[in-house]
Amino acid sequence: MSIHGVAVCDKSLNWNMEMANSSSIDVPDWSTLPAPIDDGAARHLRGMRIASAALPATDGSTIDLSTLPNTVVVYAYPRTGVPEIENPDGWDLIPGARGCTPETCSFRDHFAELKALGVGYLFGLSIQDTAANLRGKRDAAFKTSDPRDRERLIEQVFYPIFPPDRHASEVLAWLSGHPL
Repeated sequence: MSIHGVAVCDKSLNWNMEMANSSSIDVPDWSTLPAPIDDGAARHLRGMRIASAALPATDGSTIDLSTLPNTVVVYAYPRTGVPEIENPDGWDLIPGARGCTPETCSFRDHFAELKALGVGYLFGLSIQDTAANLRGKRDAAFKTSDPRDRERLIEQVFYPIFPPDRHASEVLAWLSGHPL
């Protein structure tokens, strides 16, 4: 597992390609993909203490989410898309699998707004190893510093995520209604 605070796309990507010509990083037509359902698998997370674990980051450091000051936003996704490399066969048929890159780009595009609402750290969490995430890396790390000492609890969980390119907007709306 690898944690990274990097965007995996840049604004030069053509987001309006036809699905027939799309690669693993293009925004798909969400209406053609199966939407995930809430199976309750994440309901127990809100209010839990964040466990101490050293996670490898793409910059070579390790991150322990339980020790970071300030508000931390972590979004999880199954894999980093790499331009010109197609998704595995059947990938689009897995509910919620498609859209990792558009989700990350959305967080990148809304990062200044997240910071303004008190987010000190923004991380993408993938099951891929660090080398795989580095292949998709495009932009600099997201990180700010404003130390506050408080117990690290999971305050909100968004699950399932669909369509993923709207996830950052959902987080922004929640943060706006729940001042830190």
